[in-house]
Amino acid sequence: MGIGRLGRLALGDVRDRVRRPAYAVTLLAAVLLGYLAVPQPASHWVILQIGDFRGTYNSAYVGVATALAAALWLPLAGFYVVRNALARDERSGVGRLLAATPLRTTGYFASKLLSNVLVLVSMLGVLAVTAVVMQLARGESYRIDPVALLKPFVVVALPLMVVTGAAALLFESLPVLRGGVGNVVWFFVWMVLVLGGQRPDAPLGGIGVHGAVASMAGDLAAQHAHVTGEFSLGFTYLDQPLRTFVWHGFTPEQGFVLGRAGLVLAAAALALLPALWFGRFDPARGGARGATAGRRVQAAAPGIVPGPPPPHGPTTAPPSPAHRPLPSLSFASATPPGATFHGLLLGELRILLQGVAWWWWTGAALISIVGLCVPTAGAARVVLPLAWIWPVLIWSRLGAQRHEHGVQALLGSYPAGRRRALAEWSAGFALTAAAGSVPLLRLAMAGDWPGVASWAGGALFIPALALALGSLSRTHRLFQALYLPLWYCVFNGLPLLDYMGATRAEGRPAALSPLLVAGLAALLLAGVVAAAGPLRRAPAVS
Repeated sequence: MGIGRLGRLALGDVRDRVRRPAYAVTLLAAVLLGYLAVPQPASHWVILQIGDFRGTYNSAYVGVATALAAALWLPLAGFYVVRNALARDERSGVGRLLAATPLRTTGYFASKLLSNVLVLVSMLGVLAVTAVVMQLARGESYRIDPVALLKPFVVVALPLMVVTGAAALLFESLPVLRGGVGNVVWFFVWMVLVLGGQRPDAPLGGIGVHGAVASMAGDLAAQHAHVTGEFSLGFTYLDQPLRTFVWHGFTPEQGFVLGRAGLVLAAAALALLPALWFGRFDPARGGARGATAGRRVQAAAPGIVPGPPPPHGPTTAPPSPAHRPLPSLSFASATPPGATFHGLLLGELRILLQGVAWWWWTGAALISIVGLCVPTAGAARVVLPLAWIWPVLIWSRLGAQRHEHGVQALLGSYPAGRRRALAEWSAGFALTAAAGSVPLLRLAMAGDWPGVASWAGGALFIPALALALGSLSRTHRLFQALYLPLWYCVFNGLPLLDYMGATRAEGRPAALSPLLVAGLAALLLAGVVAAAGPLRRAPAVS
């Protein structure tokens, strides 16, 4: 396949992706990341520091701070953005059309890798523009040096975007990882890569930190600055604002550049590896459960058993998206016209829990049993976070499954859209409350009413966040991408983001105010309910 045809195929895929709401949300998140990477000069929050110093906000320092922030966070968020390449082709029928052409499987995966990388590079481009804006806004240097600003994006962040795009393709081609389980697994893979990639001896340069840090340390030594503390990359709160020094950037060593090139080549080989077993969307091939199964379970919770695929004979043409048989979810019967709220709630709860396998329920039961055996403090500090991460893949279906299964137009013909949105949130709340019921019981028995209040705020907040993100992005991946880091911060004892009361100080929650958390949940739910009404009003019949 020619390079030009490969590029056209990738560009067509990119154009399809950028029209989706999730892409716009991702670009806004990239702008926010660029803003956080260059905080106010007197800010107590930083994302990059070396001891008690930071560089003056010139192009070199702003560029490397933003590029390192991208290297830290975009592999996590970007993975969820691009990981539906194969499933989308199967769902739309394009995959079978491509399989009937002379297109080689390696060429197909090469085009998908290029498409993934182009989408991720567009996020880097937004970050680079944001870096320029932030340098001018902070006002410490108005001289823009394009080379110094863009160099870290090329040598530090770009190779990691290639790795992320390749990993997304690999995960989609593996039966165990192509669904929601793969999204959770990637979060922990990302943690290992980020933590291990900051070491000076990390293979192929890791995430690209060491060269910039060594250069900063050399400039600090040349300026006779006394440094207390070590290098830190990540959101950090400081008691005192950092001191500044002038840093003019770094020139990557030859070994570092070769390592980054090796990282790109390794990622490309990883992306082409699934060509050895990929079924080319052919149900008759042994590995063909590839993308077909991915379409049926991509939004599924852990252990959800999909219904049987629609029967297609060997000569049956693939159905068009408009005539594709609906999945085995009783959306229409769950919300008949004139249904009571009680009926709507039961229907939404049945949809939310449909097909959850026995082992998922067994895991939930084991968490509850542990919650009964440990001390009350352990129930709040450990068991509650475990109970409120276990259903993450089920929560992520809220607001998204009607879009992912293509029944939004069908549901739009029914009245009472706002009541249905409330019923969907109530189903998520019921699941959240049931999962955390044992820690709640332990807190109540111990008379820890502040802990009970924090529990209530978290139980209101989680389904509201899932429903809002699912409705906004029309995909389950956005909630998974945001909730997993949020939960991890709580599990590691960061009170600033603790929405459930898991962090404790002298036996009491040292967390966000339950009223603040409940108020945020109310705002999210109000936004979803307000948007649910006008979109579902049937036109008047004359």
